[in-house]
This record gives sequence, structure tokens and C-alpha cells, in this order.
Amino acid sequence: MKKIAVFCGSSMGASEAYASGARELGKELARRGLSLVYGGANVGLMGAVANSVLSEGGEAIGILPGFLKNREIAHPLLSELVIVDSMHERKAKMAELADGFIVLPGGAGTMDEFFEIFTWLQLGLHAKPCGLLNVNRYFDPLIALIAHMADENFLQEKYRTAVLVDEDPGELLNRFATYGAPDVKTYDLARRA
Repeated sequence: MKKIAVFCGSSMGASEAYASGARELGKELARRGLSLVYGGANVGLMGAVANSVLSEGGEAIGILPGFLKNREIAHPLLSELVIVDSMHERKAKMAELADGFIVLPGGAGTMDEFFEIFTWLQLGLHAKPCGLLNVNRYFDPLIALIAHMADENFLQEKYRTAVLVDEDPGELLNRFATYGAPDVKTYDLARRA
């Protein structure tokens, strides 16, 4: 593993714990020599994780749609800033560059990024580790929703634990090192509508 994509909010959130968690993740990435691939902004948790990586001498690569650059949120000190045409292209470029994905707290955009990568894992479009850094127990409702999806047979059981969850960035990255993706999604044709 050389590059980790981090999906996170463009806001700081209601608790200082979120920014602290983003900074801790940034330090851990830099300490391990892992490059950050993220959304390219200098605001919210996005800015916090990038600033932390950069302050520790690490590499931070931003992928930013051009329309956001014009809103003056592009981080000015990144190792590399890639400007793309759309949000779709941003996600595809991040997925292409990354060897794994970590999700920090965030809103609808962060959830969009997470669910797309989680779906791609199920479809066999990648076999890279995906993890939720459960800062301040932010993802407890999402973890419960994933379990509910499996309980109600809308998610195959093998994907219930396909997304790794930890409150400590170092432990989460340790688990990435031994990750094995579940088999590609299969369909029970006998239960068709």
C-alpha cells in the first residue's frame, strides 16, 4: 500500500473530536509513508487531514473539480493538485490512485463517496480495503444500517463486515495490511421476483 484515499467532510462538525481524529489520521499516514489522496480542499476535515499530513512531511494529493477551485477552496500547499471536470471524475480518479479507502465523518458527499466505493467492492470493481474511522462514534448509525441491510437480506452476509471499523487510525491501517476482499456479489436466481 502506498496511497490511501480519505473521504471526509468539508465542514469541521459539531465536536472538536472530529478535527482531532482527522489530524491523527494525517499524522499516522505520514508516519507510515502513505500518501494521502483526498478531495483537494483547504476547508473542514479535508483541510485538517491534509494539513496534518503536510506538517509531518508527507505527501498530499488533491483531486478537485474545477468549479470548486473557482470558489477558492483549493488547498494551496499540496504536493499535487489534479483538476477534474466533475464530481464523478473526482471519485473515479481517487479510486484509481488509491490502494485503500478511509472514511472520516462527513455529510451527504462523504456518504456518496463511501457507498460508491462499497458498491464497487461488492461488484468486484476493486478489492481494496475500505474502513470507517469511527471518530466520536460518528458511524454507529451507519454500522447499524449496514447490519440491518444484511438482516433484511438486502446485503449479502459476506459484506456485513467487509468494511473495517476502528476508532484508532493506526489499528485501522494495521487491519488494512491483512485485508482480504470478500468474493464478488452473487445472485440467488431461485428467489427472483
